[in-house]
Amino acid sequence: MSVAPLATRPLPPLRGRIGLDARSGHYAVPRRYRLYLSTACPDGLRLAVTHALLGLDAVLPVTWLPAEPDLPDGGHSRLLPLYEASAHHHPGPAAAPVLADDWSGRVVSTHAQDIMRDLARCFGAGRPSLYPCGAEQEIAAVRQLCARVRQDGSAAALDELEERLRHNTSGCLVGRHITAADIELWVTLAPGDVPGRPALAAYLRRLSAHAAFGPWADRG
Repeated sequence: MSVAPLATRPLPPLRGRIGLDARSGHYAVPRRYRLYLSTACPDGLRLAVTHALLGLDAVLPVTWLPAEPDLPDGGHSRLLPLYEASAHHHPGPAAAPVLADDWSGRVVSTHAQDIMRDLARCFGAGRPSLYPCGAEQEIAAVRQLCARVRQDGSAAALDELEERLRHNTSGCLVGRHITAADIELWVTLAPGDVPGRPALAAYLRRLSAHAAFGPWADRG
C-alpha cells in the first residue's frame, strides 16, 4: 500500500460544529469558545463583523492576531499549540481564522461560513437573524455574485447587486435588516469605489457608518 508524502496529504478536516445541547460534544456555553482572528484576511473580517453584530464580547472572546503571520509557511505561532492538539503532526500552516474550545485547547473549526452560522444560531438569541428562515437561497445567490466580483470584477454581477439594492427599500440586500448577505458584500467591496452605481455607493457608506462595520473600514 503506497502512502502519500506528508506534504501532499490533504489537511485534516477541522470543521467541527457547535451544537445546541450536550450530546453534540461542542455545545453552546458562554466563554467556552474563543475566536482567533486577523482582519487582514477576508474570512477574519467576516467573522469580526459577525461577532460585533451579534454583540458577543461577553460570551465569546476574540484574540486578535497580527496582520502578518510570523511563520514562514504563513501560519501564526500563537495557533500552533491548538493545531498540534487537534491533529498530531499537523502538516499545514497554523492559519487563521480559528474557532477554538478553551476547555480542551483544540480547534473546533477553521471554516468561516460554518463558524458564522454557529455563532448566529447558538449565540444570537434576541438579535436580528443573520440567516432568516427562508432566505438561504437569496443569501447563497449574493455569495455567488460576490465571488464573481472577487474573481474578475464582474460588471454584470455589480449591476445585479445594484438592482437588488434599488428594489429593496430597507437598504439591505435581503429582507428588512442586516443579514449574512450584507456581511459578504461589504467584505467584498469595502473600502472600494463603485462608480456609476449610486445605490451600491450609498449602501457601502451606510454600512461603513454602522458600529459593527466601521472599525474595519480602513483596514490595510
